[in-house]
Amino acid sequence: MEEKRRHILAIINPVSGTGSKDKIPRLIETVVNPDLNDVSIIMSEYQGHAYELTQQAVKDNFDIVVAIGGDGTVNEVGHALCNTDTALAIVPCGSGNGLARHLRLSMNASRSLQVLNNGVVGSFDYCTLNGRPFFCTCGMGFDAAVSYKFSNEGTRGFITYIKTTITEFFKYKPQEYVIDIDGQQMKEKAFVIACCNAAQYGNNAYIAPRATMQDGLIDVTVMHPFNLAHSPLIGARLFLKQLSRDNHVSIYRGKRITIEREGEDIIHMDGDPMMMPSKLVIENVNKGIKILVPPTLPNDV
Repeated sequence: MEEKRRHILAIINPVSGTGSKDKIPRLIETVVNPDLNDVSIIMSEYQGHAYELTQQAVKDNFDIVVAIGGDGTVNEVGHALCNTDTALAIVPCGSGNGLARHLRLSMNASRSLQVLNNGVVGSFDYCTLNGRPFFCTCGMGFDAAVSYKFSNEGTRGFITYIKTTITEFFKYKPQEYVIDIDGQQMKEKAFVIACCNAAQYGNNAYIAPRATMQDGLIDVTVMHPFNLAHSPLIGARLFLKQLSRDNHVSIYRGKRITIEREGEDIIHMDGDPMMMPSKLVIENVNKGIKILVPPTLPNDV
């Protein structure tokens, strides 16, 4: 019996990351097996457009929507796919690509497109921050300040991000927070608080090295204030998956996190900065989104 072809919508964000996306449509035609997949391609035109296109794709019973862009594009597409039968696929073309890296997807567009031919659909967790979905990380404090500055830079890329991080380090003042994790309350003065569904920010910076996307839990990384002399060690441990070994870092886990801070301020959600109120509620939605992943993906991701 002939296998039914899957209906796929590929949404390309032409302004994500640093490279041109002009060759992506031709690459899709070359790489994706037409005997298995019927692919429609469309370019997003403005912020929020990918979300709207994905909503329509769900109504039209598409099997898969491919987010071709960075973590912001993935967030828009994934937002519209939460608690539906339509699966998310990712072709990473952004600056950090945190979710794609966590799911062991290739950073090469041609190889990542192969998942449309041989991938498997799994059910994964997502989280919400004051009701808004995120899939990788959200955070406040220093990393949110960096995210805001980075979003307003004239150029993108890893080098620009590092320069922005160094500049902001000398300006940022840690805040006081009240954190409630599943009913257990604590007060913390923190440089960074990151609430993580996946293990990394992107670029292999592992802010929650033991986080998985199928355990029903949120990893909460609290980075306490530290001096400039300690920053190279913190940085090294961030990239070596050893952050939990640092005595300036505490990592907790829970299903529902409430954080109260001094006032309205910037947070970042999957890398995109935005203003939010002083009280933040972060919740896990266990296995609430379907994602197309490589067949070799380990079970503990």
